[in-house]
Amino acid sequence: MKASAATIGRAVDQPDAATRFYLFHGPDESQSRAFGARLLEALGAAKFVLAAGAVKSDPAALVDEANAMSLFGGRRAIWIEPASKDIEEGVEALLDGPPPESPVVAIAGALTATSTLRKLAEGSPHSLSFAAYAPEGESAQRMVTDLGRRFGLKIGPSVAARVAETCGNDQAIITQELRKLALYVGASTEGPRELEHQAIDEVGAEGGEGDFQRLADLALGGEVQQLADELARLPAAGSEAIPIVRSLQRRLLMLAPMRARIERGEGLDGVMTSTGRTLFFKEKAKIRQILTKWSAPELAKVADRIGNLERALMFTTTPEQEALGEELLTIARKARSL
Repeated sequence: MKASAATIGRAVDQPDAATRFYLFHGPDESQSRAFGARLLEALGAAKFVLAAGAVKSDPAALVDEANAMSLFGGRRAIWIEPASKDIEEGVEALLDGPPPESPVVAIAGALTATSTLRKLAEGSPHSLSFAAYAPEGESAQRMVTDLGRRFGLKIGPSVAARVAETCGNDQAIITQELRKLALYVGASTEGPRELEHQAIDEVGAEGGEGDFQRLADLALGGEVQQLADELARLPAAGSEAIPIVRSLQRRLLMLAPMRARIERGEGLDGVMTSTGRTLFFKEKAKIRQILTKWSAPELAKVADRIGNLERALMFTTTPEQEALGEELLTIARKARSL
């Protein structure tokens, strides 16, 4: 069965007991993961990670794991990421067999309309498929408003737009931010509260996001010692790793097309003045420095590495600061040698 942007929220917050297989695909993988996390929360289930390669070598493994009882008596969900055609045979057996003990959640990237995995998920009454695309404009505002209701927050358009922009339209970061704001204003589903700009001014994400962006820029700028000092100040058991990784990803998404235009012969100043977004004075100097260091292929390699790091961090209960720091310092040393 195929879900739409209008129905996916209800589908994951009030899951159908008859659904055995959930496929979240599309280019916005962070949104796919966020919906998967919401589903697990609604199910009250623990994540059991199963590699796609294990299903490829033994398709029956997926059905076996879905039917296995939890050792500790609680509910669980089988989680496959990244999902690919390697799991198609296992998914087909899951959908054709008797109802399993645990549902299967698959996180995939972009899938074509001819993908067998996608066809299986969209064609069965026992499955749910959703294609995640990065929201923009009013769609991003609606996402913030809908997420806010989960925490008892009533959010107007201007506040929703501010939260979306501050968090880079990233559903996982927005969820984390709204949870924090709900606690601050004392909101709950039983006692909804209006979210005002003042609350964001006092405890919002702008300060933290700016710090995260600073770490990303220090790495890309080759500032090894400053980066090491900043990393040392992060809380040892904090949850900053994923937001920092996504700040770096957003910076790379801005830089890569700019650098490609420069390599096609456009002038640096012209490229910087036509980015489609406002660059502040201090930010301009940093962007200029980074663009003169990195080539487009090198930026693409960094993006691949950071994507791999994000996927690795998602499989840990608490993001590992050591893995984050090692990767950022590696990028900084590379930048310094350019």
